[in-house]
Amino acid sequence: MKKILITVNHDVVIYNFRLEIVEKFLYEGHRVIISSPYGERIDELIELGCEYIDATISRHGTNIMEDLNLFNYYLKTIREVKPDVVLSFTIKPNIYGGIVCRLLNIPYIANITGLGTAVEEKGIVQKISILLYKIAFKKVNCVFFQNEENKKFFIDNKIAIGKHKLLPGSGVNLKRFDILEYPNKNEIHFVFISRIMQAKGIDQYLEAAEYISNKYSNVKFHVCGFCEENYEEKLDSLDNKGIINYHGMVRKVKDILAITHCTVHPTYYPEGLSNVLLESAASGRPIISTDRSGCREVIDDSINGYIVMEKNSNDLIAKIEKFINLRYSDKKNMGLAGRKKVEAEFDRQIVVNAYLSEIENVR
Repeated sequence: MKKILITVNHDVVIYNFRLEIVEKFLYEGHRVIISSPYGERIDELIELGCEYIDATISRHGTNIMEDLNLFNYYLKTIREVKPDVVLSFTIKPNIYGGIVCRLLNIPYIANITGLGTAVEEKGIVQKISILLYKIAFKKVNCVFFQNEENKKFFIDNKIAIGKHKLLPGSGVNLKRFDILEYPNKNEIHFVFISRIMQAKGIDQYLEAAEYISNKYSNVKFHVCGFCEENYEEKLDSLDNKGIINYHGMVRKVKDILAITHCTVHPTYYPEGLSNVLLESAASGRPIISTDRSGCREVIDDSINGYIVMEKNSNDLIAKIEKFINLRYSDKKNMGLAGRKKVEAEFDRQIVVNAYLSEIENVR
């Protein structure tokens, strides 16, 4: 039995996308301790058998004192817990948890869930981040990547060479996200499911919604997610006008997918591999997303969806109209093609097995 400490920046990161890993660890008799800011999913993880340690993490901030406090938190926590291995996800747990593991000689497995805007864009922040990653990953046991571009970035910058392994994103639970009945053809419903922020393409989606709604009376647009940036007023205004239906944060994504015909994800954020695209495709829903790493892997263009250019509302409108004008049977078949693709390439059990293998190698 091993004592496994999992460090994340949000409870959703572990519950929504790594629950099967946690369940398998517990089933195998391992002791699982979660370090995360508190969220509603934490209580459910505790009920499963996990232990919990509260953490304070500013997910996007670059305040030196906050980051120093986070480093001290990990130093104190990892010293007290004395884990056999630490698993980390997202940037700050990866870096500051990794530095502490190196100092304390604790085995450590990291997962790059995306570079993040600060790391992807050239500048002083990127240079500092690369230096910190080199320090943190000097003795890392394994670094999992969700796409080839992120892996290449680490190779090009000579970070943790020889420790890289590629996963199919977070994978998707094919039983939890089974094929949903395709909605009727009287109306066509599109949905945006994401954190509400500019880099996720919300502006392009809303522009498309306004244009299409004025042209087609039988087309509806949904928006699901919490606002990380100041979009509340705009969303409420468009909702009041009937341009969109804003649902806020949705606990059960399947309930929304059940009533929608196509998921639109016009992101230009540095994704690892988009979970909303995986879950939508697994549910038998066509997908429209951007031609960038973390998205294009899930789409076979014109087979299970459409690829659009980044930051291009006109291209997005054109692809949405193209989808609208498909025959109902073709829309449905697009969704079925997506299901076949995720079955073949993105089963979450692949990810679970990869983690079990790495855990077994820890001595």
